Amino acid sequence: MKYVIAYDIGTTGVKTCLFGIDKKIELIAGVHEGYGLYIVENGGAEQDEGEWWSAMCTTTKKLFDITSINPSEIVGISFCSQMQGLVLVDENGITVRKPMSYMDQRAVKEIKEGITHGIQIAGGNVFKLAKSLIISGAASTSVKDPVWKYKWVEHNEPQNFERIYKWLDVKEYLIYRCTGQFVMTEDSAFASLLYDTRNGKRGWSKSLCRMYGINMQHLPNVIKSTDQAGCLTQKSSADLGLVPGIPVFGGGGDASLIGIGAGCVETGDTHIYLGTSGWVSTIVDKQKVDVFNMIAAIVGAQSENFNYFAEMETAGKCLEWVKDHLALDEIGIYLDKKNVAESQETIYTNLYDYLMETINMVEPGAGGVIFTPWLHGNRCPFEDPNASGMFFNITINTGKTELIRAVVEGICYHLRWMLECQEKKIKVSDTIRFVGGGALSTITGQILADITGHKIDVTTNPQNVGSVGAAAVMGVSLGIIPDLKSIKDYVTAEHIFVPQRRTKVMYDRNFQVFKRLYKCNKRNFKDLHKSVEVSKNELSQFS
Repeated sequence: MKYVIAYDIGTTGVKTCLFGIDKKIELIAGVHEGYGLYIVENGGAEQDEGEWWSAMCTTTKKLFDITSINPSEIVGISFCSQMQGLVLVDENGITVRKPMSYMDQRAVKEIKEGITHGIQIAGGNVFKLAKSLIISGAASTSVKDPVWKYKWVEHNEPQNFERIYKWLDVKEYLIYRCTGQFVMTEDSAFASLLYDTRNGKRGWSKSLCRMYGINMQHLPNVIKSTDQAGCLTQKSSADLGLVPGIPVFGGGGDASLIGIGAGCVETGDTHIYLGTSGWVSTIVDKQKVDVFNMIAAIVGAQSENFNYFAEMETAGKCLEWVKDHLALDEIGIYLDKKNVAESQETIYTNLYDYLMETINMVEPGAGGVIFTPWLHGNRCPFEDPNASGMFFNITINTGKTELIRAVVEGICYHLRWMLECQEKKIKVSDTIRFVGGGALSTITGQILADITGHKIDVTTNPQNVGSVGAAAVMGVSLGIIPDLKSIKDYVTAEHIFVPQRRTKVMYDRNFQVFKRLYKCNKRNFKDLHKSVEVSKNELSQFS
């Protein structure tokens, strides 16, 4: 058996997993540590690269405290990571500013100047849109796309912009910390939407960089997910508590490797992910794009396939909001009654279980209350940084448990909306694999089946599928696993949920109302967003 370490770099924490690979991929141990996501004015969302590295170092050392494995037995490390962040570094690998999260939506002016002028289709300049679609198979039509973050820094922080040596994504920065090498995996390069995906032309597109005004010298070398990026340096190995020289592999973004870890590797396989963000992804063999619903077929870890991908910005993040702001009294009682482990992940998991048990006492439909899970804008099937969360149809009989159930149902309504948008262009699988931390709850699994009308199955340890995908990539690189298609043999369903007919009529009716809520409130969201900004400016004059 060969031992590897996979780092699952999420939005709010890292899960460091030790795997043994032989005839199967066996999770030996996993350690979690959280870090911050800092929301700043004008829609900004930033993180601290030092917190990422510190969490990696702490969790790696803890692995060896809780297992009998020796650091010298580790034969490889890799990553599964959040994507579309912007980490700008100087030639010494030092960040020139705080990394910008995929959630950052400050670049409203930049996207307006860059693509939303002239003759338009789906909110983008028709000529630039067509050019992007031909070259990359997608287009930078979201304010949260990395291109516009890059341009925002150029326009608003010229001194920082002058210091840029390389443009990296989150895991690429951590690969640099491990190896001293500036690289970017193919899926991350594609996520910049500056990458030419045409056969025989794969690589950074000079044409797109010229069109957007990108300095190509800032772009690193591109490698495959299965390629070795470098070896662990003396300094990084000391920080991590590992042995120098261990191979470090490219790995992939969460959108690439979670599907692989879920066992969705054949054309037509569909999975739904519910973590901090959420998405619906289906394997396709040709690039497709739906510019009206903001769905694109993205490059993944398998070069011969693409992931037809629809994303929502805040999914599990809504449940975290519930934990912090709606369930404080229940939380206090729960932590007094039960002795849970000290780790943040264990407390969160037990708390999540408790909340799910609580909402299971509420009838499906949450007493008619509907929640919109747009706590930080939305991307698919509509792009709107002003969109916000709300509870609709509260009555005198509405209690806290109805509100909490409405949040879970609202997330599932939105997942259904994206699923149905995918079905306009492709065929999704009849049985959908459900993964991520949200899939830990059998109650959520049943709600998702009832709302979507699809059979839902869940793997063992669904919260670790990204790490499983990273381990699978290493297994292929090390010659232990024949190819990535073989991962299907390693992953089986533990729970299966079948839609219940008795809830269909009610959920179908509520779903139609859910979809209308955005259209009916689009202007209200915009006006209130402006009102908040005006109020902030007025108050600042008196401070």
